[in-house]
Amino acid sequence: MRDVSAKNDSLRTATARAVLTASPRTIEAIREGRAPKGDPIPVARVAAIQAAKNTPQLIPYCHSVPLDYVRVEFDIAADSITVTTEVKAVYKTGVEMEALTAAAAAVLNLYDMLKFIDDEMEIRSVTLLEKTGGKSNVAAVDPFRAAVIVISDSAAAGTRADRSGIILREGLIENGGEVGDVVIVPDDIEPIRRAVLDACDAGVDFVFTTGGTGLGPRDVTPEAVATLIERPSPGIEDQLRAYGGRRTPYAMMSRLCAGTRGATLIVSLPGAPAAVRDALSALFPYIGHAPHVIRGGGHGD
Repeated sequence: MRDVSAKNDSLRTATARAVLTASPRTIEAIREGRAPKGDPIPVARVAAIQAAKNTPQLIPYCHSVPLDYVRVEFDIAADSITVTTEVKAVYKTGVEMEALTAAAAAVLNLYDMLKFIDDEMEIRSVTLLEKTGGKSNVAAVDPFRAAVIVISDSAAAGTRADRSGIILREGLIENGGEVGDVVIVPDDIEPIRRAVLDACDAGVDFVFTTGGTGLGPRDVTPEAVATLIERPSPGIEDQLRAYGGRRTPYAMMSRLCAGTRGATLIVSLPGAPAAVRDALSALFPYIGHAPHVIRGGGHGD
């Protein structure tokens, strides 16, 4: 079973279709209410909904997804019945298997209820028509330039090896970024301000700092960065806190911050390696659209 714990919840939708061919006499019996087991359409609809909700019991590697909506429609033609299903959920993984399973269950139930009068019926196809949601529907991130600044007394003094900055730099590169060497400064306001200003003046799209956002007496990164931010970005802060808070209660004590200075987006992250990994998962690829917007591009471009 695939690990999806790092994924963000998003609206996932899927539409599927299944086709059952039958003789015109069978179709006529349905229309006239003469099917031997009763009207098969409402039974097939309920079966499809139940199948969508129970997909993991039928397909073992599927995740248990809390479904928000299942729609089942029937198009009865002269010699066929087409079933269209639509499934929606706000979750970490897609619902295409739920839509396909629902469509398949619907035609199987139609077959079962009509087999006494038509032994030449055929399930012609079960097809996924569309799926949306998750990273696959996010526009490709344009190449960007980023700076990484580690804020740590011990790392600056050389008594502790930096890990968070390395993880952050590698993660940014994996997401399409051009990133220079990691800059390390102590937990002092002026060195922090100077490092962030230098990066902004160099024209990078992002400045990511890591460290110094907690409640300790030497944690002064928010105070240093706040004096440089011209426009706060509370939505980014909310996303990071919400994502982190679902994984560890300690996230509540982070004073991370974000905002823009000129055309540069500054994001100050906690110093723990796990927090940096979480931040990368929470922000990308979505935040990759920010430089385009900051420079005047539209959200839908």
